[in-house]
Amino acid sequence: MKTITAITPQKKSPDRCNIFLDGEFFCGMSLIVVMKNRLKAGMKIDASRIEEIQLETEKNEALDKAMTLLSSYEKTEKQVRDYLKEKGYTPLVISYVTDKLGEYGFVSDESYAMRYADAYAKKKGAKLIALELKRKGVSEETAVSATEKLGDQTEFAVAIAEKYVKNKPLDIKTKQKLYRHLLSKGFSYDEVQSATDRMFGYSDDEND
Repeated sequence: MKTITAITPQKKSPDRCNIFLDGEFFCGMSLIVVMKNRLKAGMKIDASRIEEIQLETEKNEALDKAMTLLSSYEKTEKQVRDYLKEKGYTPLVISYVTDKLGEYGFVSDESYAMRYADAYAKKKGAKLIALELKRKGVSEETAVSATEKLGDQTEFAVAIAEKYVKNKPLDIKTKQKLYRHLLSKGFSYDEVQSATDRMFGYSDDEND
């Protein structure tokens, strides 16, 4: 059993409260729901019971909030989960919402990864795109699968290289900087080498 040590109003949403169990924040809940269930400081209660109350009364509201979030930009499942967690929803409600969104086809890490890779293919190499996807919560397998479908990105690397060397002296120093710049963009060594050679000609000059 836990003890409700405090129920405080939320600053940004006065119609909602923060519930603390044993001195630690546990979840957010509608003031009406708190009153209806007669929750108050000092009450002994199972944490699972509060989770059940939130699921019963606020799952649809949480789903609506997630849908509003997705109406502007596509998100990964992790991004949706993080958003709902910040709003004070329990893991039980968050799982319910993400499951529903998955069923409706509103959240798909596979779809997100493909769109993201296509959108940034001209600006970044597959390695960097995959790294960014993983930071957004996409699994390594899904990230790699999406970037593998981009195929050879040499022409994109060449386009970036052309902009980089514009108005710069075509000397060994610029060549080395270009090489490192393209690597930092996530292009493969072969793509970087090909793009650099296009700018400076094929040679055995040192380029690392």
